[in-house]
Amino acid sequence: MQQQDNPARLFSEGRTSPPHVAIIMDGNGRWAASRGLPRVEGHRRGVEAVRECVRAAGELGVKHLTLFSFSSENWRRPREEIFDLMILLRRFIRRDLAELHERDVRIRVIGTGEGVEDDIRSLISEAVTLTANNQGLQLTVAFNYGARDEILRATRKLAEQAHKGELDPQAITADMFEAALDTGGLPDPDLLIRTSGEMRISNFLLWQCAYTELVFVDTYWPDFDKCSLIACIEEFQTRERRFGGLSARVRA
Repeated sequence: MQQQDNPARLFSEGRTSPPHVAIIMDGNGRWAASRGLPRVEGHRRGVEAVRECVRAAGELGVKHLTLFSFSSENWRRPREEIFDLMILLRRFIRRDLAELHERDVRIRVIGTGEGVEDDIRSLISEAVTLTANNQGLQLTVAFNYGARDEILRATRKLAEQAHKGELDPQAITADMFEAALDTGGLPDPDLLIRTSGEMRISNFLLWQCAYTELVFVDTYWPDFDKCSLIACIEEFQTRERRFGGLSARVRA
């Protein structure tokens, strides 16, 4: 296995990476169009960027990495493009699962299985089961995911419990609601990165990003690499996080 860099050497003044980094991976199609290539080539190169980013996150000491891979709204794209995306997803899992497991990466997938082909659901289940006891980087993949849908499903879950008399509606707390979300047990992101120059979060982790620091970069996702991730983390380290209170400059 490749020797990892010492994260302490990569940042000034003894600062370290944020514990949880989330990324909206955007710009594959525009990357391809800018080079006169078909969109599928942008998605292929985007998969390479995922590989590099996962490796870099582990090397930089990030504990949780959450990637927005496929939105529940993405089904509106042309059928041919969705077909290509699913092929790439299958190849990624089959090719990379062994390496991720070797690197002690634990895989978690959030979203719904609705509309997802059976073989893909089986591959996802295999990846989650195989890596369930790993203690390294916690990789969460948002697949067929939409935050509004997630919030609605969590609300319905609690409402059903209340309807059955298992839960007092007046006793519902924020912690209970968070536990009902797809991300239950996962800490909120400290840093959310979006590539491609777009400045919105596009129905991604709406509840969880209440106090997350946002960094938007012009780089298209296929060109996002370890240096790009370091630059985003260094930007995060300059922020002052208040959480509704007095300022607290980021030190970790």
